[in-house]
Amino acid sequence: MKPHTQRHPNALTAPQVRRGSMAPRPWRGFWNSLGTALVSAATAWLPPRDPVTQRPQAPWHQAARRRRLALAVLTAASVALSTVLFLHTQPEGSHGWIEGLHMALFVVLSTWVVTGFATALMGFWVHLFGDRHSIRADDAKGQPLPSDARTAIVMPICHEDVDTVFAGLRATCESLMATGKGRHFDVFVLSDSNDPDIARAELQAWEALRLTLAEQGLPVEVYYRRRTRRTHRKAGNVADFCRRWGRNYRYMVVLDADSVMSGACLISLVQLMEKHPDAGIIQTATQSIGHATLHARAQQFAARVTGRLFTLGMQYWQLGESHYWGHNAIIRVEPFMRHCALAPIRGTGGLAGGILSHDFVEAALMRRAGYHVWLVSDLQGSYEQQPPDLLSELQRDRRWCQGNLQNARLMAEPGLHRVHRFMLGVGAMSYLSAPLWLLFLALGTTLMLLQGQVGDDWAATVQARYGLWAWTLSLLFLPRLLGVVAVFLRREHHAFGGSANLLRSATAESVLALLQAPIRMVAHTLFVVVALTGLKLEWKSPPREAAGVPWRDAIARFAPVKLVAAGVATGLATWQAAALPWVYPVLLPLLVAAPLTVLTAHVALGRRLRSGGWLLIPEEAWSPAVLRRAWRFAAQPRLARPA
Repeated sequence: MKPHTQRHPNALTAPQVRRGSMAPRPWRGFWNSLGTALVSAATAWLPPRDPVTQRPQAPWHQAARRRRLALAVLTAASVALSTVLFLHTQPEGSHGWIEGLHMALFVVLSTWVVTGFATALMGFWVHLFGDRHSIRADDAKGQPLPSDARTAIVMPICHEDVDTVFAGLRATCESLMATGKGRHFDVFVLSDSNDPDIARAELQAWEALRLTLAEQGLPVEVYYRRRTRRTHRKAGNVADFCRRWGRNYRYMVVLDADSVMSGACLISLVQLMEKHPDAGIIQTATQSIGHATLHARAQQFAARVTGRLFTLGMQYWQLGESHYWGHNAIIRVEPFMRHCALAPIRGTGGLAGGILSHDFVEAALMRRAGYHVWLVSDLQGSYEQQPPDLLSELQRDRRWCQGNLQNARLMAEPGLHRVHRFMLGVGAMSYLSAPLWLLFLALGTTLMLLQGQVGDDWAATVQARYGLWAWTLSLLFLPRLLGVVAVFLRREHHAFGGSANLLRSATAESVLALLQAPIRMVAHTLFVVVALTGLKLEWKSPPREAAGVPWRDAIARFAPVKLVAAGVATGLATWQAAALPWVYPVLLPLLVAAPLTVLTAHVALGRRLRSGGWLLIPEEAWSPAVLRRAWRFAAQPRLARPA
């Protein structure tokens, strides 16, 4: 083989091209889509039929409708009750429009909170008693793997840490070959890196990986493709692969740069696809693990204990109309190429142009084509990393915020299933809730200040409002309690370091979540404003690897927020000091945002806490083999250096 410096970057690194079509269907637009919906309403009485099988709907459709109705009734009843209680806490006065807006915000935010709580409650039920209508990992047992069920494992990357990426990929490949069925798979590394040094390191790492696998006698093919025209980000990279080589494969498994998957998990995904020919996407419930910082370990603990309930709850009422997270999932290639190409959104501004958050949209398009989208929560062997620090998390959220707000423009597109319309709205509300909460708090404080004198009536109003706030916070934090209870009921607490370690870890994670919530709220509010106005915002963060956050970076990022918080606290102390307790839970975390970010990004502190049993999860107490290999390969000096 010629040295890589003497050939074109993509020469001899990828198979022969076999062109296929993946033409996008233009979006009709929000208002045109509403008109189409009114025209087609006349046929709504017809019995629904599946466009793929052309058979009446399966039993799980009826179960899904009952569960969604129960979710809606529970949410509506809880919101109605809390709204009545909120009316009695309104201070007397003639500030009608402020009170009306305050009430409207309370209804919207209560609906958001109660919906999340009800989903977690359903997940608690599934965690204890299971769900006979969901796709389960056991469905794949005994399912034959035909020789023509070729599967591509595609990993889009762009300016990533090369050693870590290829360490995880090597561990995945070796685990896959250990199953004895690796010949059904090909691996593609799809690079969008345009930095010459990073691109050179990627090519060296690819050569080293191929040589290592060949020396071990593993017949898995690993290809490398670097685009010269970087269009439409990750979705464009995957679409480029589909147009070039998609016709060669029945399925593809999409990974992120930090993904690690076991061979058994990959085989089970293909078997599940063979078992369910009407499935277009099957998403695994990925487990977060990898970084040693306090921030990352708190996030992975929350995902393991509390996030699992939300995952199971969404699986419970979504069933075959689930959503796709963009990675660690298997996709049926032919319908994906035919129906899931993404046209840009017409218009100008931050919510127009190419689709930024492609995953929810692709799931909606796959379901519109008649294929089901499933979430399999009990399939083990699917892993990813959390951002190592709060600044990295906010950088990621900034991209997700703009993409989810953009996707809300597609909610009325013809043919989308109502669950996927709802999920597009949920994605947008995940970030719109931040400015709504901030406005709600500001209006509540304003009403208190306009009340004037601090008398018995005012004090009684404040006391009632604190009671209502306690009710809201209980709905926000009860899922954490339910998650801990579920661990004990399933007798899994030993895997978390024992009962005492589990309880103190849950307490520590809850306290950290309370401290970080106002910071996220203000940051997400800023991101929403930037996305809606099209303003430019430079918010650079540390790299993906855990290297700590320098003090100067943390102070520079949070200095404006700290100054505003200090100004608000000073103004209230001067004008109406009795109102300060109302805003203390928000102002204090903003004032300490910089030191909190630096502290939680400290690698040594995270390791010390882990050695003490804090925030321990089962994957740390007993790490799966594929993760141990990935960590060992990443720790080797210069994995990317060619042999």
